[in-house]
Amino acid sequence: MNKKMYVGNLEYSTSEEELQALFAEFGAVVSAKVINGADGRPRGFGFVEMETEESAKNAIEKLNQTTFKNRVIVVNEAKEMKSRSFSPRDNRNSGGGYDRRPKDDLNSKLKELRKRFG
Repeated sequence: MNKKMYVGNLEYSTSEEELQALFAEFGAVVSAKVINGADGRPRGFGFVEMETEESAKNAIEKLNQTTFKNRVIVVNEAKEMKSRSFSPRDNRNSGGGYDRRPKDDLNSKLKELRKRFG
């Protein structure tokens, strides 16, 4: 198990100090980080890293689905962030604004005719 945990559904006013204090009850906290968006406002989640795997596991068991600052928080093992790819080939099912329909369907043929004679 990883020593880093994801903490979700945080109250937006939660500070890193409050997050660290919450987890300190279960062992030494290496770091506590509340994630902010590009505009600088909190996004409602963060990450906490514990010194030992045992303390992290205990914190997950005791804190997951409990109430903190009037919100039911989610605490689980942090997963590695997947690399993001924005090419149409890698995001086939994401929508992404690309028209993936075959060009031989009836609507495509009608559009071509309208362009040509419209």
